[in-house]
Amino acid sequence: MMKEVRIMTKLETALLDLMKEDCRLPLEKLAVMTGVSVEEVAETIESLEKRRVILRYAPMINWDLTDRERVEAMIEVRVTPQRDMGFDAIARRIYCFDEVKSVFLMSGSYDLLVLVEARTLKELAAFVSGKLSPLETVTGTATSFVLKRYKEEGVIFDSGDSDRRLVISP
Repeated sequence: MMKEVRIMTKLETALLDLMKEDCRLPLEKLAVMTGVSVEEVAETIESLEKRRVILRYAPMINWDLTDRERVEAMIEVRVTPQRDMGFDAIARRIYCFDEVKSVFLMSGSYDLLVLVEARTLKELAAFVSGKLSPLETVTGTATSFVLKRYKEEGVIFDSGDSDRRLVISP
């Protein structure tokens, strides 16, 4: 099942770039920044939402500054692709688990990269050993735990207010 891909307009591309940096920008400011009317900005964003180009709006949260316990891991998964379905069927099966936040088809030494989150290390281990590894098409996994975030989606998690520019010397 192929998804319809269409050429993006300059306005659509500009709005996506601006909203990727800050999805809370008011329509009025987006209109000024793109040089079109507020109505045209609103219609374009609504079209992008209906076509599922924009899927949701979400904040970037630094969980280390909260009291919420959580463990994140990246799991490299090797699988045997299914006849006539390739990797899609197993990817769908994996992404339905609540612990799974993202699934990517990869090139290289493993097939899928699965990003997972659980409240505790014990819960995450139970997911890997009780749900993921026993799947009939999974032939191997390698789990790496996130110990600290430095930068994600272009956002630096460092709390220092120092100058982040690289020093250039002659």
